[in-house]
Amino acid sequence: MKLNELSDNPGARKNRKRVGRGPGSGKGRTAGRGMKGQKSRSGVSIKGFEGGQMPIYRRLPKRGFTNIFRKNYVEVTTGRLQRAIDAGKLDIKAPVTGEALVRSGVVRRLKDGVRLLVNGTLNAKISITVAGASKGAVAMIEKNGGTVNVTVKKKASPSDENSSASDA
Repeated sequence: MKLNELSDNPGARKNRKRVGRGPGSGKGRTAGRGMKGQKSRSGVSIKGFEGGQMPIYRRLPKRGFTNIFRKNYVEVTTGRLQRAIDAGKLDIKAPVTGEALVRSGVVRRLKDGVRLLVNGTLNAKISITVAGASKGAVAMIEKNGGTVNVTVKKKASPSDENSSASDA
C-alpha cells in the first residue's frame, strides 16, 4: 500500500450541497430558503422570538444563582484507593498526594483538590494529603494506622459556634 493509494470507504464522505447554481440543479434561485423575509437572508438569528408574544424566558420568574466561589473537588473513594493499591499503581510507602493520584491514574485531573469519601473498604496503612475528607474516611484510614492530612479547613457554621458556646 502506498500513501497515494489511500482513500476513504465509499460513502464515508458526503459532498456538500451546492445551492444557488441555476434552475437545473433543483436548488437554484432561492437556494432552498423559500421566498423573501427575515429567514431567507443571511446573518439573522431569531431564536426565542415568539411572534411578538412575551417570550417564555421573560414570562418565567428568575430563580437561584450561581455561586462563583464554589469549589469543585474530585471525589475519590476508599474502595478506589484500595483497588489502585492492589493493582500496584499506588505506592503506600510514599505519602499519597493529589499529584500521586493523577500519576497513578486514580483521578484524571485535580480541579480544586481531592475529597476523600467512604465507599468500599481500605485495608492498607497509608498517609494521604487531601483537600477534604469525610469523617468516615478519616476514621477508616486511622483505624488501619494511617494518617489523613486535610489542607482546606472547613468554616465553622453558626450552629457549631452556638453549640460550643452552650457547652462552656
